[in-house]
Amino acid sequence: MCGIVGLYLKNPEFRVQLGAYFSPMLEQMTDRGPDSAGVAIYRDGEPPGAKVTLYDPVPEFDWDAVASDAASDLKIPVTAERISSHAILRAVADAATLRRWIETNRPGLRIMSSGNSLEIYKEVGLPADVLSRFGVPQITGSHAIGHTRMATESAVTTEGAHPFNTGDDLCLVHNGSLSNHHRLRDWLRDHANITFQTDNDSEVAAGYLTWRLGQGATIAEALEAAIADLDGFYTFAVGTREGFSVLRDPIACKPAVMAETDDWVAMASEFRALAQLPGVDGATVWEPEPATVYSWGQA
Repeated sequence: MCGIVGLYLKNPEFRVQLGAYFSPMLEQMTDRGPDSAGVAIYRDGEPPGAKVTLYDPVPEFDWDAVASDAASDLKIPVTAERISSHAILRAVADAATLRRWIETNRPGLRIMSSGNSLEIYKEVGLPADVLSRFGVPQITGSHAIGHTRMATESAVTTEGAHPFNTGDDLCLVHNGSLSNHHRLRDWLRDHANITFQTDNDSEVAAGYLTWRLGQGATIAEALEAAIADLDGFYTFAVGTREGFSVLRDPIACKPAVMAETDDWVAMASEFRALAQLPGVDGATVWEPEPATVYSWGQA
């Protein structure tokens, strides 16, 4: 079943309220996915540089030791900020370099996200509890994507929660199911050097978009290609550093609704998630068309 939401703030003056606007949207999707929840937040760091969001189930895990080891090996300052069960490692470096160091030297850690502006937080539990745990209602930023999961095909775990990130500042949430993800995962591993941490089909879809972007496509072009290459039924909400995109499969059997004002654009599995946004009474509201890419920001 699952519920997905996305919010892109076109008006920079609204960005101090991103978490306050976004959190009620995700909470409204609780009955579509009460098992676990996750959010992807886009905000530029101060100072600028790479950010890698990590997870480990051990409450007393020593994140400072990870940062110290990374700094020693990479010969650059690296800091760690604990946020509940997650941590953000920061360094003035290329995000891929920091991610590769973690994959090589700390393979037991789960990489939730990497990039320059993206942070992903996800956990088992009700959406309201997950939002509170990571302080999402107080977060500022330009856009956010979220997912509430009802796990019918696999175990309820932190790692299996959405969103998924496979390349710098790209993330994806997905309502539906892909039928060709096993074959596509193997191809992306063998031919595109995309690494996967779970067997979730949503991570494969994110990996596919990462590969297309690496080939020089825009996100809109990558999603256009996905219509032909990804089999199944789905609604995607996709985030990049520059913007926010939505795509439904050619049949469009999974629910989705969108709304837009001069200040923001939002999507959700159901309208009730949009009903509390400021100015929604004057918004343009529509159901996204099948096999049609919608993008805001730099497409």
